[in-house]
Amino acid sequence: MRAVFVMIKTEPGHTTAVANRVAEVPTFSECYSITGQYDLLAKLYVDDIDSIGRIIERDIQSIPHVRETFTILTFEAFGVR
Repeated sequence: MRAVFVMIKTEPGHTTAVANRVAEVPTFSECYSITGQYDLLAKLYVDDIDSIGRIIERDIQSIPHVRETFTILTFEAFGVR
């Protein structure tokens, strides 16, 4: 299983609503509000790396008020307890 982080930019005033919808995504783990260019950082777990594009397009980018996403794939975890 691989962790995928998705930074999400929302339309102003809709961050909480988008975060609540992201939490409904089947591969969802956790979501944080963040500062900077993006509004949310979501952590997902996927078994199949080939499914990431479909998950981002179908489950994240289709949420109303999502303006932009930036996806980060992970390779190896260090110091996990």
